[in-house]
Amino acid sequence: MENYPLPAQTLVEQMSAQALADPARAVAFQGAPGANSHLAAMSWRADSLPLPCFSFEDALDAVKEGRADQAIIPIENSLHGRVADMHFLLPESGLSIVAEYFLPIHHCLMTANGGAPIATAISHVQALGQCRKYLRAHDIRPVVYADTAAAAALVAETRETGAAAIAPALAAELYGLTIAARDIEDSHDNMTRFVILAREARLPQPDVATMTTFLFEVKNIPAALYKAMGGFATNGVNMTKLESYQRGASFSATEFYADIEGMPGDPAVDRALDELRFHTKWLRLLGSYPQARTRAPA
Repeated sequence: MENYPLPAQTLVEQMSAQALADPARAVAFQGAPGANSHLAAMSWRADSLPLPCFSFEDALDAVKEGRADQAIIPIENSLHGRVADMHFLLPESGLSIVAEYFLPIHHCLMTANGGAPIATAISHVQALGQCRKYLRAHDIRPVVYADTAAAAALVAETRETGAAAIAPALAAELYGLTIAARDIEDSHDNMTRFVILAREARLPQPDVATMTTFLFEVKNIPAALYKAMGGFATNGVNMTKLESYQRGASFSATEFYADIEGMPGDPAVDRALDELRFHTKWLRLLGSYPQARTRAPA
């Protein structure tokens, strides 16, 4: 609790008490009240009791320990790419992806000092990156903070002249700030994709368009990735996301995070995954879930 600025602490206490009294409706999210993840939790599940958590690890732990039924975690943004390092966090948590949700992201510049000139804007690195054109055009210096709403709470607490926060409009309402500018993101179709995590996997119905997310490590041989991907091409399985990353400092082998359309049980998917297993050191399925937005071409 002491990690949150003072104006957020009372709200965190109230929301935590409500969520912990009814864990079946609790949805853990990272950030202070008023964050985009808070908005996503309320928008995705109307009857949810959002549970604020200081870090992504804390949100996952809340689900693991039964204090929340689910967690909602931002995974990628249309303007600024990867949000959370889920390829590290999710395997260690033992949780499964059971759904996805897309939230339009609109950022506001907010201050505690009315019309005073703004010199600095404090926010999460993702929000700052999504608003860099506005900040540069107005000669405002970006300052990185833990999350957007906590930044708003900090500005409300310190009331420093010339300081502003970038956060959702809800944060200004919660912390009594004045919105100096709205919709300052670099593109107005700004969108963040969230995944919803639970203790148990929940397979979609067979007639529902689905996604499957998995991790794998290629063998350290020439053309390893080419061979590993061949089964998806020959079986007509659409891969919508493939990201590489390194674990540890050896740089001897590369691990990958991938999304495909379909799920195990589909003959084409089963054949593609069998071929992938043959050409990789290991494969770990993270979950199959309904598509929130179609990936089919327009």
